[in-house]
Amino acid sequence: MTGVAAEPFEGPAVRARILLVDDEEAIRSALGRALAAEGYMVDMSATGADGLMRALADPYDLIILDLLLPSTDGRTVLRELLRDRPAQAVLVLSCLADVRSKVDCLEHGARDYLTKPFSLAELLARVRIQLRGDSFGAVIRVGKLQLHVGRMEADIGRGPMLLTRLEFLVLRELMEHASQPLSKGRLLASVWGYDFEPDSNIVGVCVRRLRSKLGDHVIKTVRGEGYQLATG
Repeated sequence: MTGVAAEPFEGPAVRARILLVDDEEAIRSALGRALAAEGYMVDMSATGADGLMRALADPYDLIILDLLLPSTDGRTVLRELLRDRPAQAVLVLSCLADVRSKVDCLEHGARDYLTKPFSLAELLARVRIQLRGDSFGAVIRVGKLQLHVGRMEADIGRGPMLLTRLEFLVLRELMEHASQPLSKGRLLASVWGYDFEPDSNIVGVCVRRLRSKLGDHVIKTVRGEGYQLATG
């Protein structure tokens, strides 16, 4: 199959430009029309190679990316795209529902991950969240710590430090609730949103990575309660 995009759908009031990369014609058609009805301009691609070429050639506000694609798989597209354009917003839309696939894509820089079959209303809500114009340049500050939302960079006073997507999400959650400790379960639910086993250590691993980048003193462990940002 060659990578071909249909003519772009255009809505009545274009707010943003979206590239939809999916090899299922029914999904491309349905989502293209739904997104156009929301006012977005949508380009479409049926293969990974064509999708990557388009994503690198033209600016897009959001890319919706399937993983199981002909010619070049979606994971490769994600890695190569974000290597050249690390700030590109990518929403993965895939039938792969295993935890490893989700975590791997988020770790490599995807902004969000939604599994098929999906609710159209939920997808459109997630698209709106990713395209909020006021969030990209936002900076969250707690004491000396600054978190740049769009660039996913943290600065404790020694210069900006690039974070992975999961590190960014955990740190943002801690900063937004700096006055209280957050349990491992709370962080799992709010950041990962998946049903991990109670003894999963994935939160602890992410906290250790943040400490190694920002300093051991930045996040404290509150015995019996979880983790809390050190504001002093």
